[in-house]
Amino acid sequence: MPLELLRTPPPKERADAARNRAAVLDAAARLFAERGVEAVSMDQVAAAAGVGKGTLFRRFGDKAGLAAALLDVRERVLQQAILAGPPPLGPGAPNTERAAAFVDAYLDYLLEHVALVRMSETASPGARYRIGAYRFWHRHLAILLDGTPDPEHASHAVLAALAAEHVAAILPEVGEKRLRAGVRRLVTSV
Repeated sequence: MPLELLRTPPPKERADAARNRAAVLDAAARLFAERGVEAVSMDQVAAAAGVGKGTLFRRFGDKAGLAAALLDVRERVLQQAILAGPPPLGPGAPNTERAAAFVDAYLDYLLEHVALVRMSETASPGARYRIGAYRFWHRHLAILLDGTPDPEHASHAVLAALAAEHVAAILPEVGEKRLRAGVRRLVTSV
């Protein structure tokens, strides 16, 4: 399947729904930055956004759904860079360089938003694998790792090392520099 087909366009919405969505996402981003993701309740987000709790829960479901919505814009920026940005992240560089550039760019994204990514990935068993972005990242790596004995499995293995739960757990012990070097070695050695 072409990588472009794994990107889903944002849904069409009424003007008032778009305003409410923007207000909720702005309020959530501000509150999460000020207090931390775990310390903020959906009630607090609704109050800060000036919307009813019902509106918030119907639109996002729960805090994990809200986290996924906040991450969506950031994921689209990374996806666009992969599809059409300059090399080595974008087309035009050898696959091994592109894979290493992806790992670096993904870690930039992940480390900036680790609490949100962690929440979106662990909301329910297997949530990480149902997120559309995961399918995109996986397909991208599988294309880049074509020629390895099992590019599909190798892609899952690299992405496992980039799981937010895993990164959050080991980062204090190994540090960012060692984490980046280790995942780069993994992706270039498969």
